[in-house]
Parts: sequence; C-alpha cells; structure tokens
Amino acid sequence: MEERKLQPSSSTGNPTVAVVILNWNGRAFLERFLPLLIERSMYESLQIIVADNASSDDSVSFLRRHFPSIGLIENKENLGFAAGYNEALKQVNTDYLILLNSDVEVAPNWIAPVIAEMESDSNIAAAQPLLKDFNDRQRYEYAGAAGGYLDMFGYPFCRGRIFESIEDDHGQYQNTADVLWASGAALFIKRQAWLEVGGFDADFFAHMEEIDLCWRLRNKGYRVICCPQAVVYHIGGGTLQSDSPFKAYLNFRNNLSMLTKNLPTGRLVPILFARLWLDFISLLKFLAEGKWGHVRAINKAHMYFFAKLLHNYRKRQSHIPKHVSGIFDISIVWQYFVKKRKYLRDLKM
Repeated sequence: MEERKLQPSSSTGNPTVAVVILNWNGRAFLERFLPLLIERSMYESLQIIVADNASSDDSVSFLRRHFPSIGLIENKENLGFAAGYNEALKQVNTDYLILLNSDVEVAPNWIAPVIAEMESDSNIAAAQPLLKDFNDRQRYEYAGAAGGYLDMFGYPFCRGRIFESIEDDHGQYQNTADVLWASGAALFIKRQAWLEVGGFDADFFAHMEEIDLCWRLRNKGYRVICCPQAVVYHIGGGTLQSDSPFKAYLNFRNNLSMLTKNLPTGRLVPILFARLWLDFISLLKFLAEGKWGHVRAINKAHMYFFAKLLHNYRKRQSHIPKHVSGIFDISIVWQYFVKKRKYLRDLKM
C-alpha cells in the first residue's frame, strides 16, 4: 500500500497543540482532573480547551469561575461524541489536536513524547499513549490499552485487552507500535489528517467513531501508532455504563456501519453476512441471560443497518486497499471463547 505524507508543521519551533476535552455533565471530572492536566502537560505551545456539549449541570459556570484561562467552546445542543467534536474542532487551529476524555488523569510530560514520535515521520497521522486503569494502575484500560486491532469480522481488540480479559503491565508493550486504531479517550491527530478525512462520522453519535476514523486514515496509507513513552489513566464509563442497552445498540450499529464503509469490495458482502449471523448468536446469548434491553438493542441496530445501508455505502472512499495492517485473518470470538486464548501473546495470527 502506498504511503501518504503530511506536510511538515508550518509553525516555527515546537508544533502547536490543542488539548480539547468534550464535556457533557462532567463537572466533577473537570474539577478533579483539569488542575492535573494544567500542571502536568509541560508543553510550550499548548492550548487547553473544554468544548461543552450543552451540559445541564453547572460545568460552564464552574469553568468560568475557576478556570477563566481555559478556552471554552459551547455547543448549542448535545451532539454526541462524534458530531460534538466535529463542531468544536472547527474553531481550533493548531498543528496537532488531542482529543481527551474528561475522566482521564494524565501522567507528567505526557504530550511531548507523542508529538516527537509523530514529528519523526510525516506518514504518522494519529497516535495514542498507553491507557492504564485509573483504579488499578498496573493494569491496562479497556478503552484502548496499548492500541487497537480488528479481527476479520470487525471485532475490536487491543494490545493488552481482548474482550473482558485485561492484562497487567509488565513492560510487554513498551515498544512504539503501529496499530489499526488509537483510542478516542486520548487521541492525538495531526489537524491536516483530521481535515483530510473529514473528522468523525457524525452519524455514529458515540462509540467506534475513532476506529472508523483511524481505519479511513489507514486506507489512505497513513500510519497510526501507540507511543508507550506517554501514559494516561482512564476511569471509563463516565457517560454510558458498560452494561447499558443503549451502548450495546451503538456498538452493534456502528460496527456494521464501519464495516460497510471500510471493507475492501471483495470482502464486503461475505463479511457482513457472517457478522449478521454472529450478532444473532449474541442476541440468543442475551436472550438466555434475560437481557431484554440488549436483545432489543441488536434488533434495532440491524434495522438501522438495513435502512442506512445505501447511505453508508456511499460514504466509501474511492480507493480501499485489499489489505491493511492491523486487521487480522482470525476470528477473535473463536479464539477467545472456544480456544480460550485470553491474551494477545496466545493468539494465532
């Protein structure tokens, strides 16, 4: 696959960077983590901005009272994660954008190593630091761990996390590595790359929008990396709890949309057909567990998929390569649930 190159930073000296936190009713997180972000970022050409997604709590008044030097963007309505960032970032003009969840504690000097790694190669479009568990700092965190991959059916997994099996950090992922996707909990992206692919797909609302974004970047020949010299600690589940039927609906729906948009033409129909049957197996599992909300979520996701199939197909890029690094010809479901291979080192890839 032909590599793409982004233009060098147009700024003199250090590239300019904006950390943008999309906030929705997260006043408690802002109070807890903003002071640490300000103290620990240690980067010269830096803006810190909170983009408020029409919070109904006192987030905005709190920021104005206690953090008047922090940039504030106010969206007029709750646009969700994807469209909320799309709208806010129209007002940010820096060389690099860092999309940071409000429920993240950053370690000291967490920005400079990632920017230095990205500046070393004009082909690198996006990156993430190591994501650790806020409550158990020796463990990786579910939302991104040490960078993400996909299996052949579009199931995401990470260096450090497969489904619910999360690894302790023993230094096993201390190498800078190419991945398919970087976590939206702490996503570094060159603004040129963000603009080139049009940001997030606003139809996703929330969940998997960063995987779709990174996959589109990879389809264009750019690199996405995990930089282990930087670390952040993520609480997770700050907006939607892990067992939420609405979250299940978004995940099943957005995964099918993402596959429709990004799979190479020759694999599109067989993979979508197989994935619909795998979703049906998940439905039967939820039915056996009495999780009626999740059963309805899958049905609703499939109705959306068929209703929006042509709409999503039209979003496909003009050229989609047959092979993209970071998508493996394995079934992670088979390996995990049947072969009982719980960790990345055990997978047959």
